[in-house]
Amino acid sequence: MSITERIVSAPADRVFAVLADGWTYSDWVVGTAHVRDVDPSWPSPGSRLHHKAGPWPMSIKDRSESLECEPDRMLLLKVQLWPLGAGEVRLTLDPLDDQATRVSMQEQFTDGPLIGVRNKVGDILLHYRNTEALARLADLAERRA
Repeated sequence: MSITERIVSAPADRVFAVLADGWTYSDWVVGTAHVRDVDPSWPSPGSRLHHKAGPWPMSIKDRSESLECEPDRMLLLKVQLWPLGAGEVRLTLDPLDDQATRVSMQEQFTDGPLIGVRNKVGDILLHYRNTEALARLADLAERRA
């Protein structure tokens, strides 16, 4: 399992507001090209984001589903990586004070051929991608009014 953390200079509710706005998903998730639709109940469990993943012109229609949600604290997602399989991503928000939040992103492959890279090499690759994702999430949360 890849675990990546970042201190964000914003309160947990502002960080979670970015996660709860499904239309921002492609702004911070590395590899997501475009959000096509967001279920009205996002991010409640069972709701989905419909997006395109990968570079144009080879981008594919994909989706991510909320499995668990604790507002301002945690979001667990099932992410599709078709045709390579699927994974789970847990984002945990730990308030440090009124203006800082530790965001932890845990990701692992759960289905399909990518299970074969569920090892240190796969974790390192996910860590580099997720470091960039958390930097983008921080930018959005820190600038949000």
